[in-house]
Amino acid sequence: MKEILEAPWMAEMIRTATNMYDHGWDERNGGNISLLLEEAQVTEYLGPNGCVREIPTGFSCPELAGRCFLVTGTGKYFKNVRYAPEVNLGVVRLVDGGKSVQLLWGFADGGRFTSEFPAHMMSHAARLRVDPGNRVVMHCHPTNLLAMTYVHSLDGREFTRTLWRMGTECAVVFPDGVNVLPWMLCGTNEIGEATAKQMETARLVVWAQHGVYGAGKCLDETFGLIETAEKAAEIYMKIAHLPRVNTITDEHIRRLAGHFGVRLREGYLHQ
Repeated sequence: MKEILEAPWMAEMIRTATNMYDHGWDERNGGNISLLLEEAQVTEYLGPNGCVREIPTGFSCPELAGRCFLVTGTGKYFKNVRYAPEVNLGVVRLVDGGKSVQLLWGFADGGRFTSEFPAHMMSHAARLRVDPGNRVVMHCHPTNLLAMTYVHSLDGREFTRTLWRMGTECAVVFPDGVNVLPWMLCGTNEIGEATAKQMETARLVVWAQHGVYGAGKCLDETFGLIETAEKAAEIYMKIAHLPRVNTITDEHIRRLAGHFGVRLREGYLHQ
């Protein structure tokens, strides 16, 4: 059996967590990632029947029963993932209709999955319904997106239009726009359900005064999605107080969408 720390998906998870910390998105124990794995990816490194222990999830998600995930742990610091992946990460399989998981590897200090596990699993289920290729849910605290929620309308359409105007590539990278939730108590099933609902129509969901959730087909794509939105928010926070001399117009955005073959969120541009 192959060494799990040599698995390509493990190396990519460690690299992504490190990059997120280095970007300043995941202070202390902030942020979490979950990566959906195929059964064959798991058995290649762990065998078909291993179970270290079972952990209750506190929610139900029958759509994902039997599915396996590589997930970051609760209370864990992203800066430490590269040094002790077996402590800070875990491979789990959802069982009993999603009401509990089998820990297959990791959390070697007796830990468990992230406190945002319900939001992750509900978001995975929501994205898989609209995009069967979705594999990643990523949560972090990018400084400028977070700051923007203090000074900008939280209306999703207006939030999206502002970000689209901050960089030429933005409408191409996230043509589905950004959905925004008002402040809610984190780590609860309620915020998980609300996030999953928003994930049905957009891969980016901003949690006001908290952070952002992103989803995608792979870790690189999801990282890049958040990175692009964060750069747009940074530009906005630098110029919001200044008189606007030039801008990206709705016509510019339409031309971009046509040239790159992306479908913009309906109704988000003026007619």
